[in-house]
Amino acid sequence: MTKPSLPELLHAAVTAVGGTERPGQVTMAETVAEAIDDGSHLLIQAGTGTGKSLGYLVPALAHGERVVVATATLALQRQLVERDLPRTVDALHPLLRRRPQFAMLKGRSNYLCLHRLHEGVPQEEEEGPGLFDQFEAAAPSSKLGQDLLRMRDWADETETGDRDDLTPGVSDRAWSQVSVSSRECLGASKCAYGAECFAEAARERAKLSDVVVTNHALLAIDAIEGAPVLPQHEVLIVDEAHELVSRVTGVATGELTPGQVGRAVRRAAKLVNEKAADQLQTASEGFERVMELALPGRLEEVPEDLGYALMALRDAARTVISALGSTRDKSVQDEDSVRKQALASVESIHDVAERISNGSEWDVVWYERHDRFGASLRVAPMSVSGLLREKLFSDRSVVLTSATLKLGGDFNGVGASVGLAPEGTASEDAPAWKGLDVGSPFDYRRQGILYVAQHLARPGREGTRSDMIDELAELIEAAGGRTLGLFSSMRAAQNAAEELRGRLDMPILLQGEETLGELIKNFAADSQTCLFGTLSLWQGVDVPGASCQLVVMDKIPFPRPDDPLMSARQKAVDDGGGNGFMAVAATHAALLMAQGAGRLVRASADRGVVAVLDPRLATARYGSYLKASLPDFWYTTDRNQARRSLAAIDAAAKATVTITAAEEDKAAEEDKAAEEDKAAEEDKAGSEGSADGE
Repeated sequence: MTKPSLPELLHAAVTAVGGTERPGQVTMAETVAEAIDDGSHLLIQAGTGTGKSLGYLVPALAHGERVVVATATLALQRQLVERDLPRTVDALHPLLRRRPQFAMLKGRSNYLCLHRLHEGVPQEEEEGPGLFDQFEAAAPSSKLGQDLLRMRDWADETETGDRDDLTPGVSDRAWSQVSVSSRECLGASKCAYGAECFAEAARERAKLSDVVVTNHALLAIDAIEGAPVLPQHEVLIVDEAHELVSRVTGVATGELTPGQVGRAVRRAAKLVNEKAADQLQTASEGFERVMELALPGRLEEVPEDLGYALMALRDAARTVISALGSTRDKSVQDEDSVRKQALASVESIHDVAERISNGSEWDVVWYERHDRFGASLRVAPMSVSGLLREKLFSDRSVVLTSATLKLGGDFNGVGASVGLAPEGTASEDAPAWKGLDVGSPFDYRRQGILYVAQHLARPGREGTRSDMIDELAELIEAAGGRTLGLFSSMRAAQNAAEELRGRLDMPILLQGEETLGELIKNFAADSQTCLFGTLSLWQGVDVPGASCQLVVMDKIPFPRPDDPLMSARQKAVDDGGGNGFMAVAATHAALLMAQGAGRLVRASADRGVVAVLDPRLATARYGSYLKASLPDFWYTTDRNQARRSLAAIDAAAKATVTITAAEEDKAAEEDKAAEEDKAAEEDKAGSEGSADGE
C-alpha cells in the first residue's frame, strides 16, 4: 500500500474536526514535518484561526516517533485530548494503518492521592484535628466538608483521578487534603494504594503513548530536577510558546516565609530528637525576627543578619533531615506518611536557604510583602535561557509555536529568551533554527483598526488619568458597549470601572468580582456589557462576534520599574553592553500587546477597533517596534475616525440583530401557521373518522 502523503493526512484530519484547510496550516504542517525529519528546530508563528494544533499534530503522528506536546493552558490541553487528538487519530487510522495512542500527563499534585483520601492528612496537634475528624464533623454544613465527601464518592467513579475532571471543581484548600507533591509521595512500592495510584497510572499510560500532552510546568520540572518525569521522546512541540519562559521561571523560583518554616518545625518536632528539633525551632525564630523588618525590593547583596539567619536555617534543616532518616516512632500512626511530609517541608527550606546563602551571581533575591500573608523571601534565576538551551534543544527536534512569537518584525527576541543564537547562525552551544510566520486567515486591515490616542497626556506611575477615563467613556458609548478593557494594573481597572459605572448606562463587569469563566460567559451573552480586568484577560478571552468590538489598552504594559526580577534582567543586559530596555521591558510589553490585540478578531466576520490610550505608542522611538509586533490593522491617531468607525460597526451589529430577530419572528409565525394547519388537518381527519364509525 502506498504511503499516504501529508496533504492527504491533513485533509482527512481537518475534515474530521469539521474545519477548513488554510494555506498557512498546510505550510505549517509541511515545515513541521521537515523539522522532525531532519531533527532541526523551528519557531513558527501561526495566527488565530490558522488551525495550528492540526498543523503540528498531523506531521507528528505521521512520523511515528514519540512526541511530547506541552501547552500553557488547561483549555488547550483539553481541546487536544478531548477533541483534536481523538478525531485526528480516528481519521488517520485507515490511512496510516495503525492507531496512534495518546495520553495526558501532569504533575503528581494534580491527581487524587488514595492514601491521603483514605488515611487522612498527617497533621501536627497544633494544626487541629486530622482530615476525617474535621471531615466528619464539618460535612453537614461546611463547604470544605461537603467537597471532601464529594471527592470520596468521586474517587470510586473516576478513571483518571485528575483534578480537572472533577466537576464542579473544589477549592485549593480542599484539594490539598487529598493530594501530595512528588516529595511527599511515599512511592508506589511503599504505599498501600500504590497498585491503584492515579498518578502512577498516568505515567504508565504516557510511557505507552505516541503523543503525550503535558504542561509547561511539568516540562520545566523534567528539565530542572534531572530525574526524568516525562517519557523519553524524539520530538518536543511547545504550543503557547510565548508563555514558556515565564512558566519555567516560576518553577525555578524558590520561596521562604516564616509560616512555611513554622509548619516544617511542627511537622518535624515529634519525629526527631529534642536537640535537632530545638535547633530548627531556634533558627525559625531568628528567621522570623529578620522577616518582621523586611522591606519590599531586591537584595543585591544578602544583608548580614539575613545571611546568618539563612545559614542557621540551612544547618538546622540539614540536621533534621539526617535525624528523620535515622529514627522511627512507632507511636505515630501511619508514620511513613507523616515522616515523608515532614521531610518534604524541611528539604524545601534547606534547598532555598542554601541556594540564597551560596549567593550565585545568576540568581536574583528579593523581599516581597503581602497585606494578608506578610513578608516572603524569594529567589529566581536571572535568566532561564541557558537552562532551556541545554535541556530542551540538545537531543531532540523542538518546535515552538504560538500566535505571537514574532516581535518587532523577527523571531530573534523570543529565540534569545530560550537560549538560541540569532536566526541563521549557530555555535557549539546554540543550535541553528528556522523561524516561519504562516500568517493568518483574517484580513486584519479590513477587519480592524488600531487607534492610538496621541492627544492624551503621557501616563504617570500613580493617580487617576482623567483624560484617559473621558476618552474611554466616549469610545465605549460610540461602540454601544461591546468593550474589553485591558488594564496594566488591577488598581487601574478598578478605578475605571468605579468611575464609568456612574457615567454609563451599561453593565461593566470587573475581574475579581466573579470567576473568570463566569465573567467571560456574561460578557459574551450581552453585547452592551463591558469587561474590565488585567493580566489574565490580555491572554485568556476568546469571544468572537458582536460582543467584543472594542479592545482598549489603558497604557503600554511595561513591567513595573520596581519589579525586582525584570529590573535585574534589564540591568544585566545593560551591563553586558546591550539595550536592556528593548531586550526586557519592550519585549515584555510587545508580547502582551500582541496577545491583547489578538482578542479583537477571533473569526472572519469580526470587525472592531483596538484602542491604545497611551500616546507613547505613536510618539516614542520604541513605538514602531511595538506596532510591528501587533496584527496589521489599519492605523490611525484620529479620534473622530475611531468614533465614527465604532458607531458604524455598532449600527451594523444592531441591524444584524434586528434582521436576525425579524427572521426568528417570521420563522416562529411560519411554525405557528404550520402547527395550526396540522391541527386543522387532524381535526378534519378526526371528524371524518367519527362519521365513518357512525
